Amino acid sequence: MTIFDAFERRAWSGQAEAYGRTYGLLCGHTAPRLLDAAGVEAAAGVGGGAGIRVLDVGTGTGTVAAAASARGAEVIAVDAEPSMVAAAARAVPAAEVRLAALPHLPFPDAHVDAVVGNFVLNHVGKPRAALGELRRVVRPGGRVALTVWPSPPSPGQALLGRAVQAAGVARPADAPMLDPLDDFPRTEDGLVGLLAAAGFTGAVAETLAWEHRVHPDVWWAGPAAGIASLGQLLAAQSPEVVAGVRRQYELLAREFALPDGRLALPHTAVLVAAARP
Repeated sequence: MTIFDAFERRAWSGQAEAYGRTYGLLCGHTAPRLLDAAGVEAAAGVGGGAGIRVLDVGTGTGTVAAAASARGAEVIAVDAEPSMVAAAARAVPAAEVRLAALPHLPFPDAHVDAVVGNFVLNHVGKPRAALGELRRVVRPGGRVALTVWPSPPSPGQALLGRAVQAAGVARPADAPMLDPLDDFPRTEDGLVGLLAAAGFTGAVAETLAWEHRVHPDVWWAGPAAGIASLGQLLAAQSPEVVAGVRRQYELLAREFALPDGRLALPHTAVLVAAARP
């Protein structure tokens, strides 16, 4: 396990409930397109994935797994965080849900027809090794579809980070980063190249864009609960500093305010899909 992986485990420990009511709502937007790209298609909206065994890696609270199950697929789901595994098992009782973390999955070679990973590559310390493991467990001819948050981030995603900067809170110098040899461009070309280098064929990427509409208190609740790297940064601050970040957030959030009091936050994600030869 890398230092980056260890940090990720701490940052997500016990966070399933908080994630499900905050960032989980955002991440669910990409589920239908992710499944389409993996070949888990909906026929007339129901049952199009019948007979397909799908592995959802980094399932979180099970949003993508539930959508695949609704399409008729046989679903296996894994996550590195026990609270997420428990939440996903409750959300998708028909699925096989297990505790497991990339780059080591407890499955034999060619075990599934398709693999999906919704933003999982953003949270692993060895992305190339992770892709090698996904290639191993999917059958020849099977498809892998993944989403990542892009860099630079979209305006909606950047809002909370801007508030932290405006409040004068600096990222710790010792904050864990990917080794430069493991990192990759968070772009369409970067993802296509990454999958091609991992031995996949026919990789195609596209940028998905949507507007996440959410109450300001809900959007703040994610980092306030200590979720992910930004949440861990806030958790290390004094109450006075956190209050200062909150004030900056409320000021900056006015750029995205709707008449009904919610925010309209523009987001983008890069979706890439390819096949195992």
